[in-house]
Amino acid sequence: MRWRAALVLAVGCAAAPPRAPAPAPACDARQASLRHDGDARAAPWSTAAHLAKNFPDGRVAWLMPDDEYQRYVIATGATRWGRCDGAGCFVFVAPAGIIHAVVARSMADGHHDAAAIGRALGLPAERFAGPLRMMTLDLRATRACARLPVERDPGASSCATAPCFQFGGYTSGGVPELMVIDAPVDRTTIESVP
Repeated sequence: MRWRAALVLAVGCAAAPPRAPAPAPACDARQASLRHDGDARAAPWSTAAHLAKNFPDGRVAWLMPDDEYQRYVIATGATRWGRCDGAGCFVFVAPAGIIHAVVARSMADGHHDAAAIGRALGLPAERFAGPLRMMTLDLRATRACARLPVERDPGASSCATAPCFQFGGYTSGGVPELMVIDAPVDRTTIESVP
């Protein structure tokens, strides 16, 4: 992570000490290897650079249809978010500020516009049809594993359909994204989006 130091001089005031970088998200050996490989492929870009530029406050968010939330989270008593396999549970996330702003702009007459959300995020509008849940997670507080998404991640769509997954940390609509592994449900703020 690159940090810039600034010297502030003021009469009678001491300069504030520089803020320490957040601890690196905890990843198991497999995810750390995927992060290393993805960072090497994206060089000179990296997960750390992506976090510093696009996720400076460490807050991420994502949207989920309410029926899927009820079926996959509530009914199962899930403790982690996303599509799960033997290696963990995987969820694509974006900066919380972007997701919150997109949802706010899409609201009309007390309901969100799925097409507006889809256009803004560069994703199919049908993913946002019906009532939604908006999840917000602080990566710094949870130390959940985060890395650049790769093509073989669960949920990455092939380019046989558009829009499709693009490597590099941005959706096809240009929105910054990360893959978060084993994000805890109990440390997430969940809001209804009618």
